[in-house]
Amino acid sequence: MSEPIEDARQLSRRTTPTWEVELLISGVAVFAMLQLPGWLDDRMSALAPRLGDEWLAVLRLAYFYAKSAAVVLATTFALHLLLRAQWIALVGTHSVYPKGIRLDRLQMGPIQRAIEEARPDSTTDAIERADNRASIVFAIGVSVALIFGTICIGFCGTLLIATAATRMMGWDVDPLITMCVVFGIFMVPFGIASWLDHQFGARLRADHWVRRLIDAQMRFYTRIGMGRRNNHVVAILTSNGGERKMMAVLVGVMLAAIIGVVVADLLARDGSRFGSYAQFPASSRLAIRPAHYADQRDPASELLEPFVQSAVITDPYLQLVVPYRPNRDEAAMRETCPMHSSGRQGEALAVARLACLQALHPVTLDGKLVEELRYDIASDPRSGRPALLAMIDLRDLPRGRHELRIGRPARAGRKQDKDNPDPGYDAIPFWR
Repeated sequence: MSEPIEDARQLSRRTTPTWEVELLISGVAVFAMLQLPGWLDDRMSALAPRLGDEWLAVLRLAYFYAKSAAVVLATTFALHLLLRAQWIALVGTHSVYPKGIRLDRLQMGPIQRAIEEARPDSTTDAIERADNRASIVFAIGVSVALIFGTICIGFCGTLLIATAATRMMGWDVDPLITMCVVFGIFMVPFGIASWLDHQFGARLRADHWVRRLIDAQMRFYTRIGMGRRNNHVVAILTSNGGERKMMAVLVGVMLAAIIGVVVADLLARDGSRFGSYAQFPASSRLAIRPAHYADQRDPASELLEPFVQSAVITDPYLQLVVPYRPNRDEAAMRETCPMHSSGRQGEALAVARLACLQALHPVTLDGKLVEELRYDIASDPRSGRPALLAMIDLRDLPRGRHELRIGRPARAGRKQDKDNPDPGYDAIPFWR
């Protein structure tokens, strides 16, 4: 027994008319989208050390949303190419063997044969399902990426404006909290109007003032892009594929992308989080960090930590570079040295600020304060970020292990961790 022979030399009339464009977009864009997350990581690593906590919050939100959109698009295009390849294979196989599946030539028992023959499933149906499946996956992925993009532009843009406004006006408030309050004020009326519409809309007369108020609110939110038909693709998918089912898919894809980006970020910061390292000793004070040595550090991804030229020092002088950390130094300078810089300009202001930074970053060598320490204004030679430079004389230092400790101010607005308190310094072991 075989399937009824149909014209297999041409595509079905019900084939998605955009299949060629879908393949073109996926084939061209998949390689760019696969590289985009790494590019965003590099930009984040380059910008984050230059910003204080307030601006860093805006950058991190934009980074997570943008990377989530990039991951969704990369996954969508790769999966779409795979599904389209399956569809092409079905179409090609059907053109070679137009009779389809010939069950009489397959070995199976009588019960299974009866079950297979009773299934009204032809190769043409399988081709149509594969075609539809690829188009729906393409539509879902692009729609989720557009949602991420809209949230990134709207939410992060508003947070950026709120942060700039609070800084300009000198308000001592968290811009993120301000943004959440404004967002709540904006969304609560929409939620109330939607709930009233569902509960009482059918029972309200056309001329009732409550109905007119709900109507006015819903029209306003629809005009600004919050109507059900504003995202036409999502509206078509939810209205034809089942609202709960499609919304679960959309939300699931968004959550999977966000969780994946967050987990990847955590693993990038601390590789020991992944693997069977439960019994390996973990201590930030006892660990030797590559970030503290110029010949080992990665300036594109390492945090802003002081560093010396190498773990083994053969030079007569130790070259200590202390990067300027806005999230620590800026607030500490305002609190500790406001009088030193008031009323000064030009070189006098620079000298006062340099003296303030020197007071914030004292240095001890093997437990003894380096009395003749002098910082100069410099920059990280590989990243170009502002830094302090000190040359410490080691000519009289004996051979062996030594430890340099560089004082640092606490991060503004951060509570001390009782289990892992901030020691208030960066320790750099080195050997002569």
